[in-house]
Amino acid sequence: MSHMYHFLDQSIRMLRAAGEVGKVDPDVMQLLAAPMRVTSFRIPLKMDDGSFRVFDAHRVRYNDALGPCRDGVRISPDLDLDEVKSLALIMSIKHAAGHIPAGGGKGGIEADPHQLSPREMEALCRGYMRNLRPKGPNYDVPGADIGTDLQSMSWMLDEYESVSGYHDPPAVNDKPPILGGTLGGYEATGRGVFEVFEEAAHEIGLEIPNARVAIQGFGQVGSVAAAQFQNAGCRVVAVSDIRGGIYVKEGVDVAALLHHKQQTGSVVEFPGSTPLGNAELLQLECEVLVPAAVQGVITEENAGRLRTRLLVEAANAPTTVEADKILVEKGIAVVPDVLANAGSVHLCQMERSQGLYDNYWEIDVINRLRWERLIGGVREARTTASRYGVASTRLGAWINALKRIEEAVKTRGWC
Repeated sequence: MSHMYHFLDQSIRMLRAAGEVGKVDPDVMQLLAAPMRVTSFRIPLKMDDGSFRVFDAHRVRYNDALGPCRDGVRISPDLDLDEVKSLALIMSIKHAAGHIPAGGGKGGIEADPHQLSPREMEALCRGYMRNLRPKGPNYDVPGADIGTDLQSMSWMLDEYESVSGYHDPPAVNDKPPILGGTLGGYEATGRGVFEVFEEAAHEIGLEIPNARVAIQGFGQVGSVAAAQFQNAGCRVVAVSDIRGGIYVKEGVDVAALLHHKQQTGSVVEFPGSTPLGNAELLQLECEVLVPAAVQGVITEENAGRLRTRLLVEAANAPTTVEADKILVEKGIAVVPDVLANAGSVHLCQMERSQGLYDNYWEIDVINRLRWERLIGGVREARTTASRYGVASTRLGAWINALKRIEEAVKTRGWC
């Protein structure tokens, strides 16, 4: 069983567990057992050196009972269809748990962005939109993900508008404000991670000043969250990326670490730090552990060795179903991925609203709405968990989502 297949298997098992505890109609569960629409296609590309390559690409629309499907397009060398399906399911849950009127979608291209020139990258993004044959903002809205950014989404929007023949900013998410994007997009997920941490810390009586924080992953989300933790008086004692990690007992200077990473390409060998492996970081004694890298890092094998009070999941699906049970038994509080990293999901909803109305908001309005919606989701998940007699906030969030999807499916008369 490959790693990515395992990822889909885990997501479906989580779905079933929540459906069982939440007593969701079996007919609805049968509908949600697989995506409703899967599109796979190939993108032909002439490379800069005159050679010719073909790239495999996918788009999965998992369920659209609550509204048009939305979310990211990732470009990565080891991408496969099961990974895209799993992420589309998780997006369906995130939208429903966050009271966002949207279904879950996900896309991907099997390619290594680091091996492509800017011209090749642009041609690939435009080729993706052309071959996807998108139908616009009321059907399916692509956004950014791993390997894509503001520039990628600008090319995709331009290609869509070129093909359709008219301007339509809400047809693509995560674009820059100059093309109808929203303010606050870059920081949304990282700031949201800190905001749900604050809420959880108050709930469990964790003192925020001097709290030791370990962060696995120092990309866009991990670095923004790290700065927020530091500003609040926490000590970010450990940080890692794909090349390794560092430990600083008194806490790292996040701005200096960011500068070091920009200069060297990694957090490793940061002056005044002790080297630390990624596996060691997860088992470090700390008050707050933030996995902000990849899926499936907290498993049945290492969950029992975690020495933290609070786990805030900035990455998608970092904890397996078996590991979640162990964490609950150990009394470690968890803010699950579908709540913790939903900052950008709420921003995408705001981006859509602004684009549809052609009326753009100030950053303080965006920050307030994001906070209200994120914290509302966390509190609702806790309430639901206790109503169903379970200690897992993750189960609470998934049950909330499934109940909303169930209501929409039945109201539509699908089953």
